[in-house]
Amino acid sequence: MTLPEVETRPTLMAGTPSRPRRPFDTVAWVGGAVVAILVVWSLVGLDVKWSRLREAPRDVFNLFRIMFSNMIWSDLGGSLQDMWDSIAMAWLGTLFAAVVAVPLGFLAAENLVPRWFSFLLRQVFNILRSIPELILVLALVPVLGLTKNAGVVALAIGSIGTLSKLCSEVIEGIDRGPIEAADAVGASQLQRLRWAVLPQAIPEITSFVLYRFEINIRVSAVLGVLGVGGIGGRLSQSLRFKEWGRAGMALIVVVVVTIAIDVISGAVRRRILAGPQGTRPGRSGRRDDRQPGRGGDLMVDGAGATAFN
Repeated sequence: MTLPEVETRPTLMAGTPSRPRRPFDTVAWVGGAVVAILVVWSLVGLDVKWSRLREAPRDVFNLFRIMFSNMIWSDLGGSLQDMWDSIAMAWLGTLFAAVVAVPLGFLAAENLVPRWFSFLLRQVFNILRSIPELILVLALVPVLGLTKNAGVVALAIGSIGTLSKLCSEVIEGIDRGPIEAADAVGASQLQRLRWAVLPQAIPEITSFVLYRFEINIRVSAVLGVLGVGGIGGRLSQSLRFKEWGRAGMALIVVVVVTIAIDVISGAVRRRILAGPQGTRPGRSGRRDDRQPGRGGDLMVDGAGATAFN
């Protein structure tokens, strides 16, 4: 004789509290209300003319049609030369900034220096980052004049704050294992930086420098409007004197060259970050195929002697 099957249902044990109701998210609602008020206040304060915004796409299309239908092809050489000036300013400004920013990044990393010193140095970075390059150029005019030198120095100063902050964050995110290994074998501060920190940080730092170079190309084109040279000056003068064909040629050169540099720089940055055979060196869990005796390895022989290859 078999007993009939009885359907069992999960029941709460006596004294077990029920699931609490989700509390009212006051912070989210207050934050959303503040954002909405700021949006409405901005629209009212700017006195946006919606009728003009509706006509803007048509006007922009007509402007581009005039530019590109009457391009002066004989002006291609001059546009390329001005674009090269903008690229040269961006490259020199980025290099000068990298030379200063990389050491400052080491000095601002909390895992290498005291926290109070890192905090003070990062405030300097914030000050440099808060000043637009246009303001820097205007401040440098009495000293360097409206020349390409002013553009290079402005790009360098504007890039130091950003690159220093990024470098310090990269250094703070490195694996502690190689640093502890270097300390365990009695490495000096310089040896620890050379063999435990630099191999991990340099790939990402180089990637950030190249990315800043891409940004500086666009910034240098904008600085040209002030008269420091480059493609921005040609484009500004063409629009001012309504030379639409010349402006169209300059705009085409800016777009094509910028896209080409972005593609090439992006490929280089990805290759640097990938490392040899598609792996990133110096990160834990990313590369386990390191062989003894290779350059940059920290080894301890059987007698306890330290060797830096």
